[in-house]
Amino acid sequence: MTYLSRIRINPLRKASQKLLANPRALRGAVVGGIAQDPTEERILWRLDADNPRRPLLYVLSRSRPDWTHLVEQAGWPGADGEHAGVRDYGPLLAQIATGREFAFRLTANPVQNTANPDKPTQEQQERVANGTTKRSFRIGHRTVTAQLAWLLDRTVRWGFEIPESRMSTPAPGIAPLNDPHHGGEPAREVRIIARKRHSFTKKRNARPVVLHTATFEGHLRITDPQVFTDHLLKGFGPAKAYGCGLLTLAPLPRHLLHEGGH
Repeated sequence: MTYLSRIRINPLRKASQKLLANPRALRGAVVGGIAQDPTEERILWRLDADNPRRPLLYVLSRSRPDWTHLVEQAGWPGADGEHAGVRDYGPLLAQIATGREFAFRLTANPVQNTANPDKPTQEQQERVANGTTKRSFRIGHRTVTAQLAWLLDRTVRWGFEIPESRMSTPAPGIAPLNDPHHGGEPAREVRIIARKRHSFTKKRNARPVVLHTATFEGHLRITDPQVFTDHLLKGFGPAKAYGCGLLTLAPLPRHLLHEGGH
């Protein structure tokens, strides 16, 4: 089976502040909730902190987790309400079909692979000069336009498409009409609602890991149910260990359903 969890995080607690600031630390807390072979199981997670007073942690796991430790250390263990909801993912997966449309949210790590970075770091310069690199460099996209282009270039291979925007003037974060990065194609029903640069170290005195993430929100239409389901369970894009790749679905707003959604 597969389970989707939602855990409420109390941002005022000391343990929470460490987790919210460091994707590596938060990954450790997520793995700690998996009882059966946590290092072998494929786990996807995402932190939604657009409401800084009530950040939410989402986790997709194959085995049923236990989030008691997170609630006790970083939540509201004595307060009312559901602190850590765990739901069977099966009913949602059963809705995946060609032509079905959903609202979605995805935090991803948009990157490009290049042998010649425009602005190489000192380490990259040294690797090129010494001939120690055997593969291209993975460079994070840093602009809204490039990050949107990264997503739109991959939707077909991921089993879905993003419909054209129904607005005459795109909202902030939506690619403008006749975007040169897409050969004059119209804007799509997607926007970037958050962008962040993460920097953390895996080991003491090691070079920091730097991630540029973007959170996409919009409207998708499924074109290949099997491919889409596979990616839904395995994740979209790189940096899955650090909170990227989990795409969540929700029913479309009613006004979009009346305009042709399913």
